[in-house]
Amino acid sequence: MLLAPVANSDMLDTTSTTTSTTTWQFGRSSGVLDRAAKPLEGLYACANSTSVARRNPEVVVFRSAFLQNISIDTMPLLTQSQADDEEYVLVASLDNARNLSNILKAITFKDHAIFSATPNGLKVTVEDSKCMQANAFIQAEIFQEFTIKEDLVGFQVNLTVLLDCLNIFGGSTVPGVSTALRMCYKGYGYPLTLFLEEGGVVTVCKINTQEPEEPIDFEFCSSNVTNKVILLSESLKEAFSELDMTSEVLQITMSPNQPYFRLSTFGNSGNAHYDYPKDSDMMELFKCTKTQTNRYKMSLLKPSTKALALSCKVSVRTDSRGFLSLQYLVRNDDGQICFVEYYCCPDEEVEEE
Repeated sequence: MLLAPVANSDMLDTTSTTTSTTTWQFGRSSGVLDRAAKPLEGLYACANSTSVARRNPEVVVFRSAFLQNISIDTMPLLTQSQADDEEYVLVASLDNARNLSNILKAITFKDHAIFSATPNGLKVTVEDSKCMQANAFIQAEIFQEFTIKEDLVGFQVNLTVLLDCLNIFGGSTVPGVSTALRMCYKGYGYPLTLFLEEGGVVTVCKINTQEPEEPIDFEFCSSNVTNKVILLSESLKEAFSELDMTSEVLQITMSPNQPYFRLSTFGNSGNAHYDYPKDSDMMELFKCTKTQTNRYKMSLLKPSTKALALSCKVSVRTDSRGFLSLQYLVRNDDGQICFVEYYCCPDEEVEEE
């Protein structure tokens, strides 16, 4: 059985001393959090980004149009963080920044993301056209240090910029070589500060925050779920490789009777169907109470394939309205479990025909 990250998500059974520090500041004007983000019964999150490139082990070059200010600081990283710790409302540290950057890449399809933090961990939310929402959940236990001084800390940042900063050292995949991360936030109107260290070189990135928009509440709760299956991710990858992705929609049929679980496309090559027997080795759980056939815009679902590529299991759920939930179980480089969830509205125009 897999452990779900939040109460309403029933998927799934289941620093170093430095010789020099380079400080960069960039981003839009700082925003203010004047309302609490709506809780999702567990985790909250925050995200943002800009554009950075590293040319050699000692020099970092920014390519961002948002670049505002650069300064050089020779104070060691540990001294800096200890001096400022009391001012931060949120401090999160990782020995390997890839554990954060990889899961953020799984929800990167728009520039900005909403970060919400609670004592349980981080939730990062990205939305598109009020029809689709992606959430990445990073539990507090995954961080080597996770300190929060308020019940809820929220802000919005540019996700592209944040990812560029997290990969400022090139995102090394060499065994035994990783970039350490210390992420700090002072709260109301302050930038998100990243301390990144690799091989004795420390870079400090400051990303200006904005007031977070209110996330859409899809009102997707387990009590309204009518059908649910849990699959090994490899089987869903295989299905997508065989279906015609030129189709404008993906049709999902879930039923207690045959065809049980069917994916269908209607593209340039004609109609294609991919069926899963309920007793398939790839099917870890089959729980369908009524026959449902819904269509979803392929353009909205394609971003979720980023999470699928990283995951080992996926939960597919539909509620009584036809809303779709895709929950992905992702293991990071250290074998720890994170979750990514996508919500998608059904294609109402197709249903009305």
